[in-house]
Amino acid sequence: MISSMIGFGRGQAQSANASVSIELRSVNSRYCEVSARLPRQLAEYETRIQNLIKQSITRGRINIQLQLESSVEEGLAVTLNQSAVRGYVQLLNTLKETSGIDEPITLSHLLSFPNVVSSIEESTETSEDLWNAIEAAMQKAIASLKNMRQQEGQALQKDLELRLDAIEKGLKDVEQRAPERVTESRNRLQERLLEIIEDDRIDRDRLELEITLLADRLDVTEECVRLRSHLQLFREALTDDQPVGRKLNFITQEINREINTIGSKANDTRMGHIVVDMKEELEKIREQIQNIE
Repeated sequence: MISSMIGFGRGQAQSANASVSIELRSVNSRYCEVSARLPRQLAEYETRIQNLIKQSITRGRINIQLQLESSVEEGLAVTLNQSAVRGYVQLLNTLKETSGIDEPITLSHLLSFPNVVSSIEESTETSEDLWNAIEAAMQKAIASLKNMRQQEGQALQKDLELRLDAIEKGLKDVEQRAPERVTESRNRLQERLLEIIEDDRIDRDRLELEITLLADRLDVTEECVRLRSHLQLFREALTDDQPVGRKLNFITQEINREINTIGSKANDTRMGHIVVDMKEELEKIREQIQNIE
C-alpha cells in the first residue's frame, strides 16, 4: 500500500509536572527533512526528536511543533532549588568570615543568584521523565501522521489505477490500429509508385524490399510489448509495502519513453490522437507520484 507524503498528526502525553502536545505536518520532499519548533528549555532534545521521525518516515518535509505546559496547580508553577540555596548560604558565610563583614544574610541576597527559583518547565528540562513523555507524544503523532498519509495514499492509488487503465486502453487501440496502418501505408506507397513508375527497367523485387523495410520502420510491436510490461510493473509497485515513490518515478520515465517512440513512428492521425491521450494521462500520473513516499 502506497503512502502520500502529505499529512498531519497529533500526539499528547503527560510527565510528572508537564503536559506535552506535538503536531506534525508533512509535505512533499525528495528526502526526509525535519524541522522542529521547540521551547527553549527543550533544545537539547531536538536531535533525538528528529531521529524518531527518520526511523519511521523515509521521505517528506516534516515540521514539528511542540508545546509544553505545566500540569501543576496555578500559582505553584515554580520550584525552589534547595541545593543551590544551601550552596549560596555556605558561600556567603565563608565570604563574611573571610572579609570580616558582620552583616546578616537576607532573602534579597539569595534571590539575586541564578537558579534559586525556576519554573516547573525549566526544572524538568533535563528530566528523563519529561523525555519519556515527549517520546510517547511523538510516537502517537507519528502513528497519526502515517495513518493519514496511508489514507491519502489509498486515494492516490485509486486515481493512478484509473489512469493506468486509460493508458492500457490506449495501448490496446494502438495494437489494434498498428497493423491496419502498416497495411494502409504499404498499399498507399505501392499505388503511388506504380502510378509514377512504368519503366520496365525498375527492379520490382528491390521495390518490394524497400516497401518491406518501410513497414518495419513503422512497426511498434516491440514498443507495445515493453509498454505493457512497464504498466504491469507499475501496478505491482502500487501494492508494495515499502516506499516506492522513487521507483514509480523511474517506471514513469520508461513508460514515457515507449509512448514517445510509438508517437514518433505512428505516421497516422488516429494513432497520433491515441498517443496524445496516453501522454496526457501519463502527465497526470507524473504529477501524482510526486506526492508518494
